[in-house]
Amino acid sequence: MKTKIRKAANEDIPALEALISISVRSLSHNYYTERQIESALINLFGVDSQLIADGTYYLAETKDQICGCGGWSKRKTLFGGDQTKTGEDDLLDPEIDLARIRAFFVHPEFARHGIGSRILQYCEEAALNSGFKALELVATLPGLAFYRTFGYQAVEEFEIALPGEVVLPVMKMKKKIL
Repeated sequence: MKTKIRKAANEDIPALEALISISVRSLSHNYYTERQIESALINLFGVDSQLIADGTYYLAETKDQICGCGGWSKRKTLFGGDQTKTGEDDLLDPEIDLARIRAFFVHPEFARHGIGSRILQYCEEAALNSGFKALELVATLPGLAFYRTFGYQAVEEFEIALPGEVVLPVMKMKKKIL
C-alpha cells in the first residue's frame, strides 16, 4: 500500500471530520468511556481550519482514502478544533515559544503502519525550519506511547472539562528539536 503525504486543503475538511470520528471511536475505546468519547467528538476534537489556512496540517492518503492526519502550529492554541475557538489565534515567537503539535488522527485500518510517524516527522521538520527549538502537545491517553517513542516527555497530566460534567484526562508533553 502506497501512501502520499500532502498539505490538507479546505475541500478535505468533510473527509477529515469523518476520519477523526472513526479514529476516535475506534482507537480510544480502551482508554475513555463512550460518554467521554462522544462529548469530545462534539466539543473538542475536530479540524482546526486555521492549521489548513497556515499550510501546517497534513494528511496521508492512499489512492482512494485519507488514512491519517496531523499538523503543527505556530499559533497559541494548544488543542481543539474550530468548535473550541473564541477569537484570534495569535502567532507564537519561535525565539521564546514552543511550536504546537496538533490534531493527530489515524484511521484504525492503518494504525501502527507508520502513517502517524511520517506525518509527525513532516511536522517536526517544518517547525524546525520555521525557527522553533522545541515542541509541545496535549496527548490523549491513546497517543501517549506514540509520542514517547519520538522523545516527547510528559510534563503535566490534567483534565479537560467538557459539558455535562464530563472530563477527559490528557497529558501535556514537550520535546526539544534543536
